[in-house]
Amino acid sequence: MHDVKYRLVNPALAPRRTKLEMPGWAGQPKPRADGSHEYAWHCAPFTEGAQYGIEIFYPYQNELRVSKKDGQWIFDGDFGSEPESDLQWPPFRGFGNEYYTYQLLLDLKVGKEWAVRTEPHPRFYTDTTGTVPIAVPALLRTEWWPMISFVVFKAPMAGQTHIFRPGEPMLQLLVLPVTADFVLAPMNEEEAAEREMRGRRIHASRPTLAEDSTWTSDTDTVFDGTYRYLLRAAKARERET
Repeated sequence: MHDVKYRLVNPALAPRRTKLEMPGWAGQPKPRADGSHEYAWHCAPFTEGAQYGIEIFYPYQNELRVSKKDGQWIFDGDFGSEPESDLQWPPFRGFGNEYYTYQLLLDLKVGKEWAVRTEPHPRFYTDTTGTVPIAVPALLRTEWWPMISFVVFKAPMAGQTHIFRPGEPMLQLLVLPVTADFVLAPMNEEEAAEREMRGRRIHASRPTLAEDSTWTSDTDTVFDGTYRYLLRAAKARERET
């Protein structure tokens, strides 16, 4: 484990490891049981993926609504008094026709082998209203670039409005290797056969592994906990080594 150190201009950005909010964007705290509605947090891969990064919060006290009309940007919100500094004000502005930016001013110090990537907050993937801001992916090498000056958001679709609310996360940051140091290559016959055999063993044992964790949601979708069972076993083995 290594430290990711930060400094910021606006403390209300409140960077923290991403947490699932229930009740909230991750769903309701309903059990995995027959008749329950299915929510994103019921899925172990989503839960791990959603909590992999650092969430950044909208730092102002008043709601902001971002939309476009007749090709013109509309930033409907009150950011308070203009600061007595050389900060960009207002902090949101159009960036061409398809994007807009926010002056983030957040510094994340990572080692030379690491970089910081912006991306949409996981609540974007559970939203059904089309109002969640969409941060554009960007890889920043902050070992030598000491401040993330701004982040870019995708423009809302025609007729839609992005809403930034006090206390809601607006984007997520991931700390990743600075280069994707791998080569994509096909498996040889032996590797492919081993993987196929592993998959068949899991499939054959699924009725036993999922015996106590199979449930049907209120949309008649069947779920089981096979992956969660194997995930717990893998983590237990890691702790023992």
